[in-house]
Amino acid sequence: MRRTNTCGELRSADLGKEVCLQGWVRFSRDHGGVAFIDLADRYGITQVVFDPEALPAGVDAKRLEETIGTFSRESCVQINGTVRNRVEGTEDARNPTGEIEVLITEAELLNRSKLPPFELGDQKEGVLPDEDIRMKYRYLDLRRTDMAQALVFRSRLVHIVRQYLEQNGFLEIETPILGRSTPEGARDYIVPSRIHPGTFYALPQSPQQFKQMLMVASMDRYYQVARCFRDEDSRKDRQPEFTQLDIEMSFVDMKDIQDMMEGLVSTMWKGLYGEDLPTPFPHIAYRDAMERFGSDKPDMRYGLEFTKLTDVVRDAPYKIFQNILAEGGIVAGMNLKADIAGSKVGRNDVDRYIAYAKKVGLGGLTWMRCEDGKLNSNIVKYFTPEILENIKVTMGAEEGDLLFIVAGPWKATYESAGFLRKKIAEDLGLIPENEFQFFWMDQCPMFEIDPVSGKYDAFHHPFVLPQNDLDDDYVGGACFDLCLNGNELGSGSLRIHDPELQKAVFHKLGLDDERIERNFGYFVEMLSYGAPPHGGIAIGIDRLCAILLNRESIRDVIAFPKNRRAISLLDGSPSKVDDDKLEELQILSLAGDLDIGDIEEPMDEEN
Repeated sequence: MRRTNTCGELRSADLGKEVCLQGWVRFSRDHGGVAFIDLADRYGITQVVFDPEALPAGVDAKRLEETIGTFSRESCVQINGTVRNRVEGTEDARNPTGEIEVLITEAELLNRSKLPPFELGDQKEGVLPDEDIRMKYRYLDLRRTDMAQALVFRSRLVHIVRQYLEQNGFLEIETPILGRSTPEGARDYIVPSRIHPGTFYALPQSPQQFKQMLMVASMDRYYQVARCFRDEDSRKDRQPEFTQLDIEMSFVDMKDIQDMMEGLVSTMWKGLYGEDLPTPFPHIAYRDAMERFGSDKPDMRYGLEFTKLTDVVRDAPYKIFQNILAEGGIVAGMNLKADIAGSKVGRNDVDRYIAYAKKVGLGGLTWMRCEDGKLNSNIVKYFTPEILENIKVTMGAEEGDLLFIVAGPWKATYESAGFLRKKIAEDLGLIPENEFQFFWMDQCPMFEIDPVSGKYDAFHHPFVLPQNDLDDDYVGGACFDLCLNGNELGSGSLRIHDPELQKAVFHKLGLDDERIERNFGYFVEMLSYGAPPHGGIAIGIDRLCAILLNRESIRDVIAFPKNRRAISLLDGSPSKVDDDKLEELQILSLAGDLDIGDIEEPMDEEN
């Protein structure tokens, strides 16, 4: 008999139905000769029962009992039987199949399982086995309901995305995995060529240049669920290989791209949750985001916004502030209102936040508390009463409020203060659960100055269309980010479609003509063949799924991820390659006797 139903679909309407289920033995228990088994597959769990007194005539109860006795936990089995009601009072309202059970009339062991290295049943929060054990036995970890549901959710999301884009005239086009190594930010993974010794392909960090080529090729609406590769340290939201939704459009402006994405996200939301998602999404300018929230991808679901204090304290006789201001730095403050947070943060907590501020890059943290109508702390003696009153008024300080004040270079200070803001919100439980806020971060700069070299870097990438003359003191870029709950889901922009402008941007970034020709000559030439105005966006599928499912790490929404050390414990990669393969590629072995266990632990994933 072939499988008639999955382990997640039988209901009271199926009472009396003869069924065949196939799945894995999740749990089994014997109650005085009556055996209960939770039979599981990716669709759910159905309780099946060996009840010798209820068996129909002709069924060999002893033989059936012996067969069931061979079932070990996680063995793959087949069950034939009849759907019946559970005994009154034993229904399980948490399980969609919890009103019924299947009386076993036939059973077959399809494949016996060894004792699993960890429990596969539904786990309570905090009791999962070590992640490396789960990674080593990922094929078992994926049997857990929680993990199976994550992959089902991801599959549905991608399916809805594909449907929407196809309905809007987009073509799904694959771009090369083996390409040229170009300087785009992160390190490339490189692949040696056997046919051309001493040369290498690079795995794509993104399909950026190829999708622009497709616009020149008249494929005016392209998309791809693209595999991308970056040789960078693993974090909770990073993997050596990841998936992004890649989109490019011709003859568009920024609003066209954003409108298309809002339609896609709202369609996805409706398909996944059956609810309408409010559009259009709000916008926030890059500089505003940094100065209010300390991040270019701020979580705006809670307060703790920063207030600019640079002009307020400019004449304060406080040497630390004066030294910072003399070097062009800024001063900003955060008000922890007494009724929300200030009263919960005592003196010991203040010291702890001062230590954390230093850890995330702030030189220190100044604090004041509003008591008896005045600001008090160990440093108020360095401020005049007038300046203290101005600080109080500017920050809206009221009785019991706690003020944190930071100072330093503009970008570094706001970024570090953003980490502090998030830490405080987490500690005080200010971040709302199950609330999702999409928004656009735009009005970005085209360039930023590298603090070490003093040279120009591209804010997004060197293919962004400048918004004004490259010789101006400030050059804006036609680029933007789609953000969600303090995370950047993806970046988009209008692209440069004029070859001379593209070369001028490369020059601004310090590339001479010889290097431009060597690294990007083919790309610049492509723009000279009637490249249309175009632009696009790329969204991280892994990151989006992790946020929507409230997972701590994107590893929990990827079928076979690498662990925190960028190792696949499942197959032991990366691993040494046999010398004969290296000789064939004319590469000397430099790996020695390196074992993956020798690879150092990564840095803290928190940031």
